[in-house]
Amino acid sequence: MTEQSGPSGSSSYLTGLIGAGIGPSLSPALHEREADRHGLRLVYRTLDIDELGVGPEAVGELVRAARLLGFDGLNITHPCKQLVIEHLDEVDPAAAALGAVNTVVFRDGRAIGHNTDATGFARSFARGLPGVATGQVVLLGAGGAGAAVAHALLTLGVERLGVADTEPVRAGALAGALNSRFGAGRASAVAMAELAPRLAAADGLVHATPTGMAGHPGLPLDAGLLRPGLWVAEVVYRPLDTELLRRAREIGSPTLDGGAMAVFQAADAFRLFTGREPDPERMLADLAELVGVPAV
Repeated sequence: MTEQSGPSGSSSYLTGLIGAGIGPSLSPALHEREADRHGLRLVYRTLDIDELGVGPEAVGELVRAARLLGFDGLNITHPCKQLVIEHLDEVDPAAAALGAVNTVVFRDGRAIGHNTDATGFARSFARGLPGVATGQVVLLGAGGAGAAVAHALLTLGVERLGVADTEPVRAGALAGALNSRFGAGRASAVAMAELAPRLAAADGLVHATPTGMAGHPGLPLDAGLLRPGLWVAEVVYRPLDTELLRRAREIGSPTLDGGAMAVFQAADAFRLFTGREPDPERMLADLAELVGVPAV
């Protein structure tokens, strides 16, 4: 069988991930395993700004270095998804609308930004929480991941979305962008002090901050605000079982972990990097094996 090559005309790829505290990331294994099954040689490196001793503003320098070193693409994660945009030559319209980039592809000397978080979350939500009520939803976190999740939620049919963030200006900016795209009144900023009444009236809660990650353990909000009729979706996937999800399950709330989103966004990024069609079901099985849980 003749071996096919990806968009760069190659059957070997050098890719990576830029972010903070990304040591536990499973992206390297997910991408490299899927590449192996396609007969590709793919190396996936982590560029942890914490380990490098630099701040998020160094993302531009790291992108330039990766381009010079011959990388084919990069994934971008917290806290660099919004900061990276100004350092790119081109941004896909969908990513531009989100105001966040999580995938950069190097083609013909140009750095092109994409976002696979929104599609990844949408597919995960449809798979993991089918049929739940979506009249009113609260999103906690208005950063890069939060912006992608917010757009996905409104695309999925959420009628009213409340956006809460420890930085009120950021929550207001995201709500404004959402209303511009989806229609006035679809989104509103929620002050952290107003979380209790908003959650009391909500159908669901989506958490999109780093709290709960291996390097940021704990709860992003008072567990007393959870209730059995409130479904809870998590973006964090390392660990897969966050304290927020455990508390929600204890009181009988439907929950969705961040694992499937991680896989679906990785599959979409893999397609952008290589031009090959990934198998998300196979990658979900990889994730289950890597974290030691039964496949879903």
